[in-house]
Amino acid sequence: MSDVTPTVEHVLIDRLVPEAGGRIARLGRTLALAGVGALFLAILAQLRLEIGPVPITGQTLGVLLLAAAYGPRRSLATLAVYITLGAAGLGVFSGGGAGVGTLTGTTAGYIAGFLPAAYLVGALARKGWDRSVRSTLAAMALGNLLIYAFGVVWLLSFAPAGSVPLLWAVSTGILPFLPGDILKAAGAATLLPAVRRYVDGCTR
Repeated sequence: MSDVTPTVEHVLIDRLVPEAGGRIARLGRTLALAGVGALFLAILAQLRLEIGPVPITGQTLGVLLLAAAYGPRRSLATLAVYITLGAAGLGVFSGGGAGVGTLTGTTAGYIAGFLPAAYLVGALARKGWDRSVRSTLAAMALGNLLIYAFGVVWLLSFAPAGSVPLLWAVSTGILPFLPGDILKAAGAATLLPAVRRYVDGCTR
């Protein structure tokens, strides 16, 4: 049996805000980062670029960027705060959406999909997938696929009578968003490795 343990990479936030102090200090750091992250998500969720019948929004991009920067556990904590704020009635979701209606409506599956997608992208970032354009693009693609999967499964229950539910859900819940998500993933894959190289160089 090999005694070599897998290398655990620091994610971006570990370089920018290093852990220090005891358990209480670490807990305070986690809570502060979750609050800042939830605000970041809320701001990006309101960004809309009208380039066709389906606007490009920043909500998914925000989730995946935060996951890569925070790692799996902190991103889940942040999303728990974010979703709780939305459920409480604050307009933090895309287009100012909020409340139980948003969490049970047609977009609820995508919001649920944010959680496993963030965990996956965060875990991949811990393995160093945010260090190159190719691996970052792959991580973003996998995260988007998880969000799509949850979104489409939820949409099946909203399919109109007489339609083929799966075809309707895919054509409604995936195809219109592909061009925007490809652009966002490409932007993130260009930005993240460059930021990592800069931050790593400054913190050596």
